[in-house]
Amino acid sequence: MSADSPLIQSLRTAVAAAPQDVPLRLHLAELLLTAGAADAAVAEVAVALQHAPGDAQARELMARAMGAPAPAPTQTPGFDWKAVEEQVGDVIPPRFAEEPQTEDGGGDPADAAAWDVEDTAAPGAVRLADVGGMREVKDRLEAAFLAPLRNPELRRLYGKSLRGGLLLYGPPGCGKTFVARAVAGELGASFLSVSVDDVLDMWMGNSERNMHEVFETARRKAPCVVFLDELDALGGKRSRTQSSGMRNTVNQLLTELDGVDAAANEGVFVLAATNVPWDVDLALRRPGRFDRTLLVLPPDAPARDAILRYHLRERPIENVELGRLVKLTDGFSGADLAHLCESAAETALLDSARTGTVRLIGMKDLLGAARQITPSTEPWFASARNVAMYANEGGQYDDLVAHLKRKRKL
Repeated sequence: MSADSPLIQSLRTAVAAAPQDVPLRLHLAELLLTAGAADAAVAEVAVALQHAPGDAQARELMARAMGAPAPAPTQTPGFDWKAVEEQVGDVIPPRFAEEPQTEDGGGDPADAAAWDVEDTAAPGAVRLADVGGMREVKDRLEAAFLAPLRNPELRRLYGKSLRGGLLLYGPPGCGKTFVARAVAGELGASFLSVSVDDVLDMWMGNSERNMHEVFETARRKAPCVVFLDELDALGGKRSRTQSSGMRNTVNQLLTELDGVDAAANEGVFVLAATNVPWDVDLALRRPGRFDRTLLVLPPDAPARDAILRYHLRERPIENVELGRLVKLTDGFSGADLAHLCESAAETALLDSARTGTVRLIGMKDLLGAARQITPSTEPWFASARNVAMYANEGGQYDDLVAHLKRKRKL
């Protein structure tokens, strides 16, 4: 079989249509290697390893394509530091050129599965101390939500009401879900994350029933934090939808929120997140519902330091100047920073695959990746600027206005 055979060409087309299908890409690489196109096989396996670094088949195929012996079956998947030492010298360079001290750590936990109630009282659960930086967000959470909950006597003395929920808003990819989970951890409460896909159903009446069951589950698991992700999708403005089912779902959510202060709902706390709070139904923003808002901005310098450390923690790096990288990534979201580390790793991986010599990820790779990334938060701020200027009734977006003024964008 030649490298230009119809079968290989068909597989190339299939891989182009499904670039993350690792088994399909490895099958193509195997055929390319059999056809004598070792370089093309190496390129395909390198991309597969980017998606699945620990895939044993991919590692074995890469070894064969590069003419090296395959790893022993009992070898534990992971980066082979001994092989690197043999190629780059007896001493591995320091991973970080400097180690700035931060008070907060970083984290990137996966979102909780729908209807899966997470026990945040268990050891290792996320706390606000695990959220890198974001001091202003933490202070606002403490004042608006956590301090009254921790001090019921003072709450009664000062007449502080806990009726209603807290709405987190801001650019996408900036950790609103992580913050919500950390709040649940601070309270030692269960955590129930719900998205629009978990609630909406094609059959009449099922969406409302699902919404009710969310709150019933929270009542059984109290104390529990119910986190409604993408509130604009779950509770969008009813005046803009022609779907009676969607309007009924919003009505059901309003009913459940109005019951949060009832005796039966003791210990149920509601948080929500949205990128577009101006698209949320106005009834949901009334007092007693989501009347408290908190702007979650792109990570500040300590948070960026923590996020970068997290995403570089298991990658082979050398002499990374974190302080310099943190300064260059002002305005990047957490998702942008993760993409930066992925792109730098891909550059080093492909370079190693082409040359046959393993090399570490350095500042050149990270700086090159940073230059190619436009912060994903910029379009959001462009839209938010119009809202801050022309639709800030009642001062509900004063924190956004203050931020835009600090950044001289208003």
